[in-house]
Amino acid sequence: MTKLTFGSHPFLLGFEQLERLVERTAKTASEGYPPFNIEATSENTYRITLAVAGFRDEDLAITVEDRQLVVRGRQSDDPGERVFLHRGIAARAFQRSFVLADGVEVAGADLDHGLLHIDLRRMVPDTIVQTIRIGRK
Repeated sequence: MTKLTFGSHPFLLGFEQLERLVERTAKTASEGYPPFNIEATSENTYRITLAVAGFRDEDLAITVEDRQLVVRGRQSDDPGERVFLHRGIAARAFQRSFVLADGVEVAGADLDHGLLHIDLRRMVPDTIVQTIRIGRK
C-alpha cells in the first residue's frame, strides 16, 4: 500500500508546497512567547495582535520572507545601573512566525499600549472564466 501525501495526490496539481507549509507551520506552533490573537476583521481582512509590553517600535522588526510573516523583538540593554530586588518582567528577545496564504499581504502595523497590531489583507482576484480551444494536429 502506498501512502499519498498532499503534494503527491494526483488531483492536487500545483500544490507541491502545501506539505512544506504544513511542516513549517507545525514548527512555529510550539512557540509560546509573546502571546497573540488572530481575528477576522472583515471577509478579506485579518488582524494579528501580539502582546509586546515593554518593547518600543524601534525594538521590533516585521518582515515577510517567502510568504512567512516574521515578527522579531529585541530590547536594548538598559544603560542605567538599576538594582533589581525581583525581576519578573521578561526582557527576552523573541521571534514569532505566521505562514501567509497566496494573495495575503501586510496592510500595515501599529503599536498601541503594549499591543502590536498587524493588519493583513487578502487580495481577491476578479473571477475569470477561461475557455480552452481544442486544437487539431
